Amino acid sequence: MNQLFHIFQLTGTDAEKIASAPDEPHSHDYEELIIGIQGSLEHFIDFKTTVQQAPFISFVTKGKIHRVIPKPDQGECNMWVIRFKSEFIPETTFQLYSYYHDHANLSLQAGTCFTRMITLSEMMYQEMQQTVPDFAVIRHLLSALFTMIESERKKSEPDESGIQKTQNITFKNFLKILEENYHRPEGVEFYAEKLFMSARNLNLICQTILHQSVSEIIETRKLIEAKNLLINSDKTISEIGYDLGYNEKAYFTNVFKRRSGQTPTEFREEMRKLIS
Repeated sequence: MNQLFHIFQLTGTDAEKIASAPDEPHSHDYEELIIGIQGSLEHFIDFKTTVQQAPFISFVTKGKIHRVIPKPDQGECNMWVIRFKSEFIPETTFQLYSYYHDHANLSLQAGTCFTRMITLSEMMYQEMQQTVPDFAVIRHLLSALFTMIESERKKSEPDESGIQKTQNITFKNFLKILEENYHRPEGVEFYAEKLFMSARNLNLICQTILHQSVSEIIETRKLIEAKNLLINSDKTISEIGYDLGYNEKAYFTNVFKRRSGQTPTEFREEMRKLIS
């Protein structure tokens, strides 16, 4: 996907087309949120298939192998599909990963809260129809939508085992500390010390939950913020690198290209063309 943000409504006709020729299991380079209003969703993710009946929420994090097949109910299917790049809401991306890493689908109750989620989706869609959409407005609406979803998720989540609950708390605390310090040139030992644990145990928890090492998560967070700054500021490449703890422009450029396949300058030019 070349856009930072994209939203569309999936109808019964769309569902029939997808069901007649479903994709193979795949991954993509963006985050995807599906809000099911009518119909059902056959979802293959985490190497198992589940069927969600509307109303439901399905969130697929970037890179996860999955396949979705929407299905009409008595000929009717209505779902909002929201796709966005990680850098679109960088301050909440990892929180979403931790919430949904093994709970991609969430059944909801029809009612006021779900109606508000639909309204937020409609507002984002309407803003995207403007000649010049205000992405700041869309970011706020999307963040509000995820806040509502998280509130509903907390009400329905099953009790976790003692070990799993402890690991999740530790991981979320790590993300909170990372959010406060990702711009600094700190490594695994710094974060482990803040959490009063060994670097090895912190790495084990991160591998269990996000399938990444602590170093990879730190680097990914820096990359997301770098993309955010490249899109939304006029800072030079050197300034952005320095802000994120890279003292040398060449090293920052090499890390960025290795992780994203483009230099910072190439990424900035491509994004500005898309937005304009």
